Amino acid sequence: MLERTAQLKQALVDFVYDAEGDLAVAFEQYVATHGSRDRQDIRLQNLVVDMFLNAGEVGDQTPIDLFLASQSDLTASDRDLLKNWQQTFTGLFEIIEIQPESFKLMNWLTAKYYTVFPSPEISQLDMDKWKPGDILLSRIAPLPDGNWMFSGACIPKGKLGKPKLAVVIGEFKDNYPNQLYGDAPDLLEKAWESVLKYHQEFVDCLGSDRILLPGYQLNKKITELQERLSKKQLEAAGIDSSKSLKQIIQEAGVDETEIKASATEAGVDEKSVEQVLGNNDSPMLFPKVQLPDEIKRAEQVMAFSHPRWGQMFVPTYPKFVSVLEAEDPVTEPNSDKLVRKYLEDKEINTFIWQQLKEEYPTQLETLLKAVLERPDLNLERDFESMLKQYNKSLEPQLPEIASVPQHLHQLFEEAVAQVQSKSKSSKKKKKGKGFQA
Repeated sequence: MLERTAQLKQALVDFVYDAEGDLAVAFEQYVATHGSRDRQDIRLQNLVVDMFLNAGEVGDQTPIDLFLASQSDLTASDRDLLKNWQQTFTGLFEIIEIQPESFKLMNWLTAKYYTVFPSPEISQLDMDKWKPGDILLSRIAPLPDGNWMFSGACIPKGKLGKPKLAVVIGEFKDNYPNQLYGDAPDLLEKAWESVLKYHQEFVDCLGSDRILLPGYQLNKKITELQERLSKKQLEAAGIDSSKSLKQIIQEAGVDETEIKASATEAGVDEKSVEQVLGNNDSPMLFPKVQLPDEIKRAEQVMAFSHPRWGQMFVPTYPKFVSVLEAEDPVTEPNSDKLVRKYLEDKEINTFIWQQLKEEYPTQLETLLKAVLERPDLNLERDFESMLKQYNKSLEPQLPEIASVPQHLHQLFEEAVAQVQSKSKSSKKKKKGKGFQA
C-alpha cells in the first residue's frame, strides 16, 4: 500500500511541475506568495509545493481535483486515496514514540495524536537521527486504514524547552497562518468566534468600532476591557471574582502546599506566591495588559476594531489623514516616507488601507501615483495588486487576540514564567558578584 501511495504522490507532483496554462500560473503565484524567504533551504520550498497540492486554487478547483480529472486509468481506491489527500495538513509534531515501522506523533497546535508512516520524500538517514521528544515541522496525509504518512519535506527542530517551543509555535502562526488548526476546524471556528466576541466587547466598552484617543487613555481603556473580559470568563466558570484567591482555594478544599509547589515549578518565586496567598482581603487580580510604549506615549492613536481583522492601533493614522486632507498631499513634508511605511509595515494591514481608500480615494490615488512613480495607477483597478506586491493579505488572518486551546495557553504562561525566573536568577548572580568584588 505504501509503495502505491508513493507512486501516486510522485505522479501528482510531476503533474503540477509539468503543467501549463492556468495551473502553471496558479502554481507560480502560490510559491511566490507563500514561499520561504530562505531560498537556500530546499525543504521549506518543498513544503510550500506540497501545500499547493491541496490548498492551491485554480478557479474553484485544487490541483488534486485537476489531477483526478486528467487521469482516466486510476482505480477506485486510487481516487479515494487522492480525494482524502485534500485533508493533508501542516503541523508542529512532537515524536512521542519511534515504532518499528512508524512514528507516534502529537501535533502541538491541537494536541491530537497520529500514527505516521515514512515517505520516500524523507531519507532514512534523516529519520535515523530523530529521537523521542524531537519537534518536527512537517505535513501528513491520510491513509485508507486511519493511519497517516509524511507528505513533502520535514524540518526537524530538535528537542525544545518550553520558551523555545512557544517561539517556534509563534513563528508557525506567522509563516503558515492558514494552517494553524489544519486538523481541528472546530478549534479554528472557536478562535474566530472569540475574535467576534472581543470585537463586540470592544465596541461596548469604548462606544465605537473606531476611536481616536491619546495613547495613555487608550491603554487605560484596553486594560479595563481586559479586566471586563476576565471577569466574565470567571463568572461563566462559576467563580466569584470578588473573592480573594485564598478564599477560593479554601472553598475548593485544595491544599495551599500543592498550589505553592505547582507555582514554583512553573517559575513563580516562592515569596510572590506566599504574598498572594497571604492576602485575605484583596480580590483576584488579573494580569495588567499594556500596549507597546510607542502607542502609550503617542499624542493621538486611532484604534480600529473589526469582527474579523481584530483590533488595530495606529498612532500615525491622524498624520496620514492630515496629509490627505491637505491642499496638495504630494508636497506635504514626509508624505512619501509615510506612504512607504504604510506599504512596508506588516502592522498596517489591508483593512487600514481600505479605510483610507474609502474616505480619500482621489487624494490617495494622487499621492500613490507620485510616491510610487506610477502615473497610470488606477486605485480602483490596481488596489489589490498593489497590496499583494507588498505582501499584504487581502483576507483577514487570525488576530493575536484570538483564543487558543488550553494546552497552548498553559505552554505560553509556563514559557513566560521560565524566562522571567531565569532573568531574576541572572540578576541575583550579577549582584552577588559585584558585592563580593
